[in-house]
Amino acid sequence: MNQFASFPVLLPLIGGIFVLLAQRAGIGAQRLINFVFTLGLLGLTIWGLQQAISGEYQVILLGDWEAPFGIVMVLDQLSALMLVITALLALAALWYAMTTDVDKQGHHFHVLFQLQLFGLNGAFMTGDVFNLFVFFEVLLLASYGLLLHGGGRLKTRAGLHYVVINLIGSTLFLFAVGTLYGILGTLNIADMAIAMQFVEPQDRGVVAAAGLLLLVVFGIKAAMFPLYLWLPGAYSYTSAPVAALFAIMTKVGLYAMIRVHGTIFGESAGALAYIHSDWILVLGLVTLGLAALGVLAARILRQQVAYLILASVATLLVAIGINSEAAFSATIYYLIHSTFIGAALFLLADVIRIARGTHADSFTKATPVAQPILVGGVFMLLAIAVTGMPPLSGFFGKVMILNAAIMHSWFWTILIVVLVAGLLMIYAMARTGSLLFYSVQAAQDKSAPSLNKSAFAAIIFLLVISPLMVIFAKPITDLTTEIAVQQIDHAGYIEAVTSQRPMSEVSK
Repeated sequence: MNQFASFPVLLPLIGGIFVLLAQRAGIGAQRLINFVFTLGLLGLTIWGLQQAISGEYQVILLGDWEAPFGIVMVLDQLSALMLVITALLALAALWYAMTTDVDKQGHHFHVLFQLQLFGLNGAFMTGDVFNLFVFFEVLLLASYGLLLHGGGRLKTRAGLHYVVINLIGSTLFLFAVGTLYGILGTLNIADMAIAMQFVEPQDRGVVAAAGLLLLVVFGIKAAMFPLYLWLPGAYSYTSAPVAALFAIMTKVGLYAMIRVHGTIFGESAGALAYIHSDWILVLGLVTLGLAALGVLAARILRQQVAYLILASVATLLVAIGINSEAAFSATIYYLIHSTFIGAALFLLADVIRIARGTHADSFTKATPVAQPILVGGVFMLLAIAVTGMPPLSGFFGKVMILNAAIMHSWFWTILIVVLVAGLLMIYAMARTGSLLFYSVQAAQDKSAPSLNKSAFAAIIFLLVISPLMVIFAKPITDLTTEIAVQQIDHAGYIEAVTSQRPMSEVSK
């Protein structure tokens, strides 16, 4: 069964190869292969989550080399959930791309799409830091192509900023990994956690510096202050389905913080235990404040949505920085909510941009969109969800985070920043809704296209997840609590990885 657990990584790679071979057959064949493989990936990840819910770790020793000498993939409850979120998001983004013909705007969209999933799934499942770097590079290379898909001056400019800052991040990643390997003698996450117990006092400063440098790298991926300026431009000007898929990209950096720093610099790290937590909390609060100001200052809807994504990332950083079981449970719940709602907002912004013709999604007086009651109603629900107003899942997620912060020494600071930022975003979204749906010209633009109902179905699919998270809040929070308990049990993760024996030894 352990070997089957590696299929969420292998399937997108195989899918990308098949799509590449089918390019001569035309876009129809590419669409079919991509959709079938993405749908198959969803089924496979749901099966993986069912296996992980039991609490057992699925450890895959690639090449049958035992840890820490070989490449290790680990499927636990947290990684399994991230795989399911990625597959669901990919299915919605792909459907929107196909129904709006975005995939026809350039070459290799479907190949890059599958390679993006390959990199994302590999990052979620890898058990060593070096291969985390490898999968980071795979998903970044694919994202470069997807970001520039269709061309254009604004895409190229935003893509250049995105490439440069991520190349800097990759360089820092190698410096940090090399330093840690030089001191600890291993790059397997579980083995590094064991080695941390035996670090000499004179080496602790170097290890701490390398750990914080690694935090900078993950902060770049997550768009944490002061390394967030690439996100608004990159997410605002790329195509809508790509931006929707990128809603999971920042979560990779957050996941890496939880997995790598939480395990290596956990309770067994002695004097270096949890050196990252206070940094994440402080920078998360600063990022949240600046993101709220960005939401207020935005002049087009896509840019505003990008800052809303940044605000959700900042809220998750605050929850991670609180560093408790309740906070981790709230982190996971809010992560699910923010990923799908953020993606839905990017797709809706594209629908509004197309419907308003030459005015696009700028905050100016324009002709009314087609079916304004439907589109405006969905916008209102998404605005309620993303700003954390009741009764949708964003409210529940924020309440869980604030409840987890009650016993923290920074509680009042956390409370004030979260509430004030939320109020600013509520005001900004109310103003945006008024400008887009009420402050309109009397005459209808006959050249404006009608609503693409097939594409709009992807938005409804993502939106429905929010009320479902409220209706089934009890079983979902039970699951997030189980995941939090397992994640905090670093000893269980370390034991599962280091005790896994190669199949050749087991067969004897």
